[in-house]
Amino acid sequence: MRIHPETFEFLKDLAANNNRDWFMAHKKDHDIAKENVIEFAGALIKALSQVDPTVDANLDPKKCVMRIYRDIRFSLDKTPYKNNFGIGKLNSGNNNVMHIGYYMHVQPDGSFIAGGSWMPENDQLKKIRQEIDYNADSLKKIVDDPEFVKLFGEFRNQEEKLKTLPQGYSTDNENIELLKLKSFVAYRNINDKDMTKEGIVDEIAALCSKIHPLNEFLKNAVS
Repeated sequence: MRIHPETFEFLKDLAANNNRDWFMAHKKDHDIAKENVIEFAGALIKALSQVDPTVDANLDPKKCVMRIYRDIRFSLDKTPYKNNFGIGKLNSGNNNVMHIGYYMHVQPDGSFIAGGSWMPENDQLKKIRQEIDYNADSLKKIVDDPEFVKLFGEFRNQEEKLKTLPQGYSTDNENIELLKLKSFVAYRNINDKDMTKEGIVDEIAALCSKIHPLNEFLKNAVS
């Protein structure tokens, strides 16, 4: 299973013609592209369940593929459609850890796989920071592993990070850079050539197997 080149072509054309008239005239092209992404999501779910037992192999891929329509109510950008397909809700389904899982982004020259927790709510963020404070060695063993760093980069250098100290922690805390984080995410870009080749689903699942220990650390923190 793979993303078809025609799916990327549709998204490129949509980005250049992001208006309702063009979209309605090419609705059939959208539907074909979306069906490709749904089939891709179905294969990815099955592969993920093999590397992370908490992912339900019977997840409905249609419910994991996000709508292409943008919510423009509070946005200065009034273009009505996304120029990508997102595949989310790739997690255990447990309400306590719903924000912890995997996310697949399908976009020309912008595809990536990600895992972890992006901007958790304050109560869960406090729990994660508390776990880091008590058990930082376990997290550092995961994110400082040479293979993890090679695949996903330096974990501490994330955009979602406090510029000041988190409440209750001091500058002399040896793990202060981890404690400043507001998101706990590992991601890797995937180029279009790789996304359109057979076998890419298994390669993505292999990447997620390296993110799985991070997800487990985060789940233990908030449970």
